[in-house]
Amino acid sequence: MGVIAVANGKLLSDSDSDTPLAGNASNATALYVLGDSSVDCGDNTLFYPLLHHNLSLYPCNGSHTSLLPHLLAEKMGLPKILPFYSQNGSIDELIVGLNFGSAEATIVSSQSHQSLNQQLRQVFETLQLLQLQLGENRAENLIRSSVVYLSFGKDDYIDIFLRNSSGLMLKFSSKEFAHILVHQIMHVVRNLYNANFRKIICTGILPLGCTPRRIWERYNTTVVEDQDHDGGGCVKDINEMVLEYNTMLDEHLLELNSMLPDIEIVFCDVYRGIMKILTDPGHYGFEELRSACCGAGLYGAMIGCLSPEMACNQASSYVWWDLYNPTQAVNSLLADSAWSGRPFSDICRPITIEELLTT
Repeated sequence: MGVIAVANGKLLSDSDSDTPLAGNASNATALYVLGDSSVDCGDNTLFYPLLHHNLSLYPCNGSHTSLLPHLLAEKMGLPKILPFYSQNGSIDELIVGLNFGSAEATIVSSQSHQSLNQQLRQVFETLQLLQLQLGENRAENLIRSSVVYLSFGKDDYIDIFLRNSSGLMLKFSSKEFAHILVHQIMHVVRNLYNANFRKIICTGILPLGCTPRRIWERYNTTVVEDQDHDGGGCVKDINEMVLEYNTMLDEHLLELNSMLPDIEIVFCDVYRGIMKILTDPGHYGFEELRSACCGAGLYGAMIGCLSPEMACNQASSYVWWDLYNPTQAVNSLLADSAWSGRPFSDICRPITIEELLTT
């Protein structure tokens, strides 16, 4: 059986396999996204308007296409990646990828919206549909040339650790908690590898200690000591927790990269990119570092974004869109850097995403 390919969202026969993939030079035929509020604006979260307790009603400035994985899909030359609950199961939709991610999804909580394990089950259901409609060999070739994008952990720290909603903070140290999360991510990566995925992008968590909500809560509820912040206005201990997770994830992914044959895992450090912006905002065109563009109260963080009409006039000059999410301007810089290594070098390692897709 010859290699299956996809061009402009349509299946190609073996005789058409020389046709460029979706108008680009990369080897990616599809992008499958799993994640939390870093990849979904609520479009893929059932009853989100009623259950967005930790997040804004409008957590994205415009649409989910302003988020990092969708900006990367555009660079890959892929069509719009549909949310899992918006697709109808047609082969033309499945073969270019799906977004299984869900706002407020967590790694360890069984009660969250489409948790990590629930999303993984949805991936396997999709693979079964591909095998039924394409045949086992063609489906396998499609899967091996596809990219999986994993972005978890952010909502675990927001919902479970920082808010202490389930008592985990009392049971585990920050290092133990990070180890639990990373262990689960490694388990998922191994499952994806066993399902024949060979190109995987895994992102770290952004600097939660610099987000408007965390700054508002720290400065609103406590007497702030010098050791509570890092000199740039961010909450130091929260960022230290995030860094502990990111470092552990990076190290374990590097180890897995060397252990599993034929796999290419890229770790993308969004924390590093955003901190570069916060360190030299004027160089990148930003003026407001602490306040949310869309929100109410001090730092725009007492109440999240309830309506697009609440938004500021110049979102591109703000680092943060709402309580916890960066603006499209920030995500665009991160996408450029993840893709090509510019303007921020070494955001993704050991190679850029562009290099991942041409290997």
